[in-house]
Amino acid sequence: MARSSVRETGAPFRRPINLSIDSALIEEAKALAINVSRACEEGLRDQIRAEKSTRWLEENQAAIEASNAYVAEHGLPLERYRVF
Repeated sequence: MARSSVRETGAPFRRPINLSIDSALIEEAKALAINVSRACEEGLRDQIRAEKSTRWLEENQAAIEASNAYVAEHGLPLERYRVF
């Protein structure tokens, strides 16, 4: 049975893994009291968000172009009701 990514307490389940990271970066992070696990987690979260955004734009490019072409040809659908 697969584990949930969130525990009953609401805290995420954390899994230990092995990473290879530049030793100079690790030493500098330690000197600055940076939590490396949390920093890696935040960086990975940012990368996932960026990749999902890029893929969404690629997958929806045709629809976005069609919508833009419609607006360019016909204007905004409810433009006459705009007060600004």
